Amino acid sequence: MGQQFDALSDKHIEFISSQKLFFVGTATETSKVNISPKGMDSFHVLSHNRVAWLNVTGSGNETSAHVQSCPRMTMMFMAFEGKPLILRLYGTARVIHQGDPEWAELYALFRPLPGARQIFDVAIEMVQTSCGMSVPFYDYVEDRALLSDWATKQGEEGIKIYWEKKNQISLDGEATHILLKSFN
Repeated sequence: MGQQFDALSDKHIEFISSQKLFFVGTATETSKVNISPKGMDSFHVLSHNRVAWLNVTGSGNETSAHVQSCPRMTMMFMAFEGKPLILRLYGTARVIHQGDPEWAELYALFRPLPGARQIFDVAIEMVQTSCGMSVPFYDYVEDRALLSDWATKQGEEGIKIYWEKKNQISLDGEATHILLKSFN
């Protein structure tokens, strides 16, 4: 059944590359636990012990606030077709804002997405697999374009205004630093 590994294997990387959806979990020592679904071709394996994902503008910014206070992050992928599998990546994350020196190099690895706001650079400490035999089958139809369409309509200035109104503080009052480190 479940197994633990020190790094991603080539088989794990192949599994990740075929997934359309993953989940990210973070929390500080005292905050609410945040679990977010992610998609949009926003995940990139950098090495067997390092991954990155491009985060786009959303209604909140919990992950950024959490990582800056407590860098623990768990990412979960699961098979909705084929052989059952759940793959979790446990690691330490850093948030990279648009104004940070690493932004350009990491951002170049991704297909540009409207509303891109941060990249999470994650050092993997443990990989865990489990059976996934209770995960139902689902058929992938297509990505939703709603968020990209919204961000495109807002434009860079509109996104900045949205970040100022909605993405500065987490649910628990933790700062995200998004405007301090972006649009400089």
